Amino acid sequence: MSDDEADPELLALLRQHLQGKPAVEDEPETGVLEGAEFVYDHGIDVAIDMRATKNAAESIYNQMQEKSFSTASWSEHELHPKAKDEATVAFIFTMDLLNFSFWSELPDDERFAIEYRGKRWTGYWSLVAALQRALDDDIPITDPHFWQSEDECNLESLRHIFRSCTEEGMPLLEERLECLRESGRVLYERYECSVTNLIASADGSAARLVNILARDFSCFRDEHSFPGREKPIRLLKRAQILVADLWACFQGESYGTFRDIDKITMFADYRVPQILISLGALYCSPSVATAIKDKQLLKSGSSWEVQLRVYGAWS
Repeated sequence: MSDDEADPELLALLRQHLQGKPAVEDEPETGVLEGAEFVYDHGIDVAIDMRATKNAAESIYNQMQEKSFSTASWSEHELHPKAKDEATVAFIFTMDLLNFSFWSELPDDERFAIEYRGKRWTGYWSLVAALQRALDDDIPITDPHFWQSEDECNLESLRHIFRSCTEEGMPLLEERLECLRESGRVLYERYECSVTNLIASADGSAARLVNILARDFSCFRDEHSFPGREKPIRLLKRAQILVADLWACFQGESYGTFRDIDKITMFADYRVPQILISLGALYCSPSVATAIKDKQLLKSGSSWEVQLRVYGAWS
């Protein structure tokens, strides 16, 4: 370069100094994989078999292809909403807000179940069936205004809404009522009592919506401590499921438009490690294996439970 030629790097530096560097907001991350990697590196009670994991992934992928599984499959289930409107958004929010803890030690014919349209539903589907039955009965169970009314939405009304066709009632009903109460308050105070306003605040980012849910709603704040790490391990199961359900229901359009849907991970459900263990993709230490075999209750947030759930997300 001659003395008469301008140095392009120097020019760029001068322009940046004189004009100012435009502020560019980084795309958000959920931090789920970051925490999962830490547990992967430091956990000693659960391990992944990489070869078996790849084989399991290939098997699942092949089955999805054979059954033509796609986002359209979500709405094909008889219990899921068919409309593509704000009412369906409210339904999905309510459904995923209450989608936890259906565990029962009773036999299948005695556990909590909902009878709806001539069929008996258990587990997650019992929740969906109960919500649909309530709406059929003109009970506005998906309306945040309803959640805030102590006269209309209380333990007695929830017992009616989630009435079982067996002797076992809906598990953790008081906790579910508190989730509705708190979420109603947050939606009222921050989002004009509108779930669609909540979704709009994420500006088309799946990761940002997950983070907003975890920030504003304690029911979605699925975070736990782990030895050796100052920051909490973020699992965010139901927050991610909510985003995925919106994306699947609306097939990536309208209220389900997310430019970074690929940042959503596997959901750290207790069923996932069960399946991975059965596929040989997940190994547990003798202590954990014995606890599972003996059906011991693993405390929420304990090291064992976090490792099992994290490996479900990491796989």
